[in-house]
Amino acid sequence: MTTLVLLRHGETLLTPGRRISGSGGSNPGLSPVGRRQAQAAADALAHRGDIEAVVTSPMRRCQETAQAVAARLGLSVRVDPDLREADFGSWEGLTFGEVRERYPDDLSAWFASPESPPTGADETMRQVTRRVAAVRDGLLARHAGATVLVVSHVVPVRTLIRLALQAPPHSLFRMEVAAASLSTVTYEEDGTATVQALNDIHHLS
Repeated sequence: MTTLVLLRHGETLLTPGRRISGSGGSNPGLSPVGRRQAQAAADALAHRGDIEAVVTSPMRRCQETAQAVAARLGLSVRVDPDLREADFGSWEGLTFGEVRERYPDDLSAWFASPESPPTGADETMRQVTRRVAAVRDGLLARHAGATVLVVSHVVPVRTLIRLALQAPPHSLFRMEVAAASLSTVTYEEDGTATVQALNDIHHLS
């Protein structure tokens, strides 16, 4: 059995206001709260004791989270560009309420179809799914039988969970994945996936 432990990065200054932060925005680092969250996640994962590898999105907030955990575990960090967040185009830095006011038709189309990109974005949810699935397949091949920490963002983490559940695309919008939360998916040798945990934030309390 291979296990992927999915860690969303800690908070940035954009997180408390629920402002959209994708791959094409300001690339913020962790806030002071986010750095404390990363250390709390590191402590929880050290207590877990079975992480053998750490792979992260190249975005600054993820790399800072991954480095905090890896330092605690005595592991190196591998960066995979395909774990980056989705491209949100003109929606970067806005709340979804603001997007609804400024781009109502585009937002409705985005919710309705994985083929509709955010306003001005270069990538659809279908394309995000393809690259995230390729990362998953590579990790399962490279780390068969091991437990791997994957540090990423809301959309990639939700995508990995959605694929494990074999759920339809719109289920992506029916999951909560909080900052510095932990989710876990296991994979049998035949590829059968089981979601063992979702949005675990006990270590942050």
